[in-house]
Amino acid sequence: MFNILIISDEEVDRIAVRQALNATGMSINCVEACDYKSAIALIDHETFDCVFLDYCLPDKDGLILVQDLRNAGVKIPLVVITAHGNEQVAVALMKAGASDYLSQDKVSPTSLGRILQNAIRIYQAERQVELAHQQLRQTNEQLVRQNQELAQQRQQIQRQNLQLKELSKLKSQFLATTSHELRTPMNVIIGFAQMLLLQRHGSLTLSQLKMIKCILKNGKHLLSLLSEVLDFAQIEAGALELKAEEFNIDQVINSTLEDVRPLALQKGLDLSSKIQLKNPAVINDRSRLHKVLKHLLINAIKFTESGSIWINVYEVDSQRVVIDVEDTGIGLSQAELDYIFEAFRQVDQTIARQYPGTGLGLAMTKSLVQLMQGNITVESQVGEGSIFRVELPRCISSYSGKLTEIKVPAYN
Repeated sequence: MFNILIISDEEVDRIAVRQALNATGMSINCVEACDYKSAIALIDHETFDCVFLDYCLPDKDGLILVQDLRNAGVKIPLVVITAHGNEQVAVALMKAGASDYLSQDKVSPTSLGRILQNAIRIYQAERQVELAHQQLRQTNEQLVRQNQELAQQRQQIQRQNLQLKELSKLKSQFLATTSHELRTPMNVIIGFAQMLLLQRHGSLTLSQLKMIKCILKNGKHLLSLLSEVLDFAQIEAGALELKAEEFNIDQVINSTLEDVRPLALQKGLDLSSKIQLKNPAVINDRSRLHKVLKHLLINAIKFTESGSIWINVYEVDSQRVVIDVEDTGIGLSQAELDYIFEAFRQVDQTIARQYPGTGLGLAMTKSLVQLMQGNITVESQVGEGSIFRVELPRCISSYSGKLTEIKVPAYN
């Protein structure tokens, strides 16, 4: 049902409009007002779908009523009924915000029905547009708020990143300072233990000699741990630089194997290598490669109780060399592979763990490999062993010299 307001000081005109509206066949409820004041009061307290108003009112004319309603934000259709020949008045009313106008002599069910339907259709379309604009404004305001929140979050993240960088720097400085300061007294302890062992044919008892050997052994172990922490601190601080030189990779691998062979023999493990290179000459950092291989081999020996450990060296192409360190050890699960190269992370994080260490070995190894312009990956299955694969450039990009061709026998 349409709720219609009819405004006219002439009762005859109001009746004519009401009868014409009722004759349209539409469901209509008509409310009447005879002047400006009563019309404003009704519009303030009741909702109407359309207003038919006479231009001539006793207190204020229809033009003022239209202007006041539009200025007050009233959006409902306003149809003005004018006397015959008042086209200029009609134009002024339309400019003021009237929805339509109709001459008094043309009031009929057909004309009023058509005007009412058009006015309401336009009004509903305008309401939909206004609602869409309102939703768009709300969406824009929400986006502005979200952008402001994101900007604040970015600023907070930037501040936190700066704090983390500062904390990381302080941590690296602390590790470097602490490990350096501890190495000096540790060297003194080891030195005095070695001096006491030289007197084993003197006044020292067998029990005292045994205790001194224990001091020396544990002192050397502690010194190696301190050196590992110091090396890691230097890596994090970016204090390490490549010392590029040309060398024979066969020699580095064989010398590294000999360094760790006593550890393998203690556990009854086989240690071997297979080098398949057309040219064993590479240009990289010899000492860093030695340290990387030593870390990987010691790590393999630590986690292998029986079986063997071997190194395979081969070429991906003429510019890339791959070194695989394989073992038949305990292996790693997929969950453990996700953090295996993280600093201070170990498979067993408990204090009573079976395999001791700082948890820095693989993190340092990865950093050194990256420093050497290579990459390291791992393949492993629980109970079946692991393969640590190091891929290095045959010649690092910062080297300006020329690689020497070293002839080697063909491999079977």
